Amino acid sequence: MTKLRPQVWWLTVVWVLLWGRVTPTIVVGGVLVALAVTVLFPLPLLDRLPLRPWPLLRLGAFLVADLFRSGWHVAVETLRYGPRSRAGIIAVPLLTRSERLTTVIAGSVALTPGSFVLQIDRPGRVLYVYALGLRSPADAERTRSQVRRLQERVVAAMGK
Repeated sequence: MTKLRPQVWWLTVVWVLLWGRVTPTIVVGGVLVALAVTVLFPLPLLDRLPLRPWPLLRLGAFLVADLFRSGWHVAVETLRYGPRSRAGIIAVPLLTRSERLTTVIAGSVALTPGSFVLQIDRPGRVLYVYALGLRSPADAERTRSQVRRLQERVVAAMGK
């Protein structure tokens, strides 16, 4: 039952926020709904990810820097080429077998303006990434390298 407490608490908070006001009836109703949801739809217990503060900080800094760099790249591409902007799909080898880390990697790629993961080939361990501004093989390789560096930082921060 101790594993349910954080879930019940957060679901109750969401319930109260959805109602927009705090009353005893809403809070008790939220707790009852949260208990019902966690009993009827239990989530599997997962191992905790290791806490690695320094690699996690490096990952955060990389994502912030990548956000600004990619935002600038998309702005330049859009202003320079407009509707003639080019894009492509590149295959990037996946560095982990963990579904949780693959999800974090795909979400992190989606945070980058101008790119997102179209498909994940788990058996082949390949990410198919759509990227804006691919005008040459060098652009594709640069994007592939950037996604590879992102994966290395995620794996360093959160385990293999």
